[in-house]
Amino acid sequence: MVVRHGQTEWSAGGRHTSTTDLDLTPEGEEGAKSLARALAPRSFVAVIASPRKRALRTAELAGLLVTDVDNDIAEWNYGAYEGLTTPEIRAVDPAWDLWTGGCPDGETPEQVTVRLDRFITKLRPMLALGDVAVVSHGHASRSLAARWLEQPVAFGANLTLGTATVSVLGHEHETPSLRLWNAPPV
Repeated sequence: MVVRHGQTEWSAGGRHTSTTDLDLTPEGEEGAKSLARALAPRSFVAVIASPRKRALRTAELAGLLVTDVDNDIAEWNYGAYEGLTTPEIRAVDPAWDLWTGGCPDGETPEQVTVRLDRFITKLRPMLALGDVAVVSHGHASRSLAARWLEQPVAFGANLTLGTATVSVLGHEHETPSLRLWNAPPV
């Protein structure tokens, strides 16, 4: 199960947020709390979170006891584009596309692929024991889903993902699949 963190001021404004460690907005806290109701009937053999406080706070408010913090599921490093919106970036770099070009002084799609593949390799043995919750970020979670499906990270551009949402990665007859995507808490 992949949980995207609740809303922050920058996510609400469309600003790219990677290493800037922002708190959740009041709406983000409410969204995270509503995840608790959706997740309460589930049990997890592990809960793995990004080291960013927005992910850790979301896990806490959602009633998830984090068992591991893993940098491999942190958000893309936006480098020089940290804190900027896509229109602001395209004003200086009209051809910019995160999914295929990455960010100056940040990560490339190839670097993101390496760390997410490494994470999936660590995740698979845990899944043999039961369900695992992963608390992460927008672009990182979309990229994780793409790699789970054995697609390039650029496939993540096709997967919209709201804040404080739940998605489920699984298998259909041994083929990696999306069992649920971008589901708001109920």
